Amino acid sequence: MFLITANGRKVAISHPRRAALLEGVHDHLRRRAGFRMATVNLDHMVQIGSDDSFAAAYAQHDIIVADGRPIRWLSQLAGDPVELMPGSDMIVPLAEVARDTGRPIALIGSTEAVLGGAEAYLRKRVPGLEVAYSHAPAMGFDPSGAPAAEVLGALEESGAGLCFLALGAPKQERLAARGAALAPSVGLVSIGAGLDFLAGHQRRAPHLMRALALEWLWRAMTNPARLVPRYARCAAILPGLALRAWKAR
Repeated sequence: MFLITANGRKVAISHPRRAALLEGVHDHLRRRAGFRMATVNLDHMVQIGSDDSFAAAYAQHDIIVADGRPIRWLSQLAGDPVELMPGSDMIVPLAEVARDTGRPIALIGSTEAVLGGAEAYLRKRVPGLEVAYSHAPAMGFDPSGAPAAEVLGALEESGAGLCFLALGAPKQERLAARGAALAPSVGLVSIGAGLDFLAGHQRRAPHLMRALALEWLWRAMTNPARLVPRYARCAAILPGLALRAWKAR
């Protein structure tokens, strides 16, 4: 099991292979057993190393997969390679698993317009898929507040088996962790901007840039004020992570 450590806090990749992930989710949905799934990247590791509440929320996740080329590179350096499974890329495959097990899905996050566009896309891409619940939280949504408890309660009552959370880190992971108690039958999957991509409200990097591992550059150019400082913080912890991965080998 590949471990990543930041500031003494460890995150383990629970499912290194896509096939194992889909099989595991299928089993959870068939048994109507809830779970929490996160897609770890360098930005998450920066936050985990400095934010106690985010680290605690991450520790409550049952499924963690690799999101971001640096995580895959680190796993290869450690001699324990994992497959790359960004949240945005896993929405359709996971929705297909939900459809195949007869479980509806839910969408939480972003805006009503995005949720409507994403739902239309998924219904077309995954024939027979049922969407049982959809909610766009108001600005300033607090995963630890009373409105969040109401959302999770409504989600549990909806009968959805799988819920995609598009709130951004750390909100989505903190809400997912809280869902262990308030939405225990639902699989909560944090996907960041995934629904915005499906709805066409944000554009992903061209395929060539993704193939060349340059999606980070594309995103930085689209929102430099927000993302350049984030990527700088990620770059700052990368040498230490690489050294630990090399030693683990």
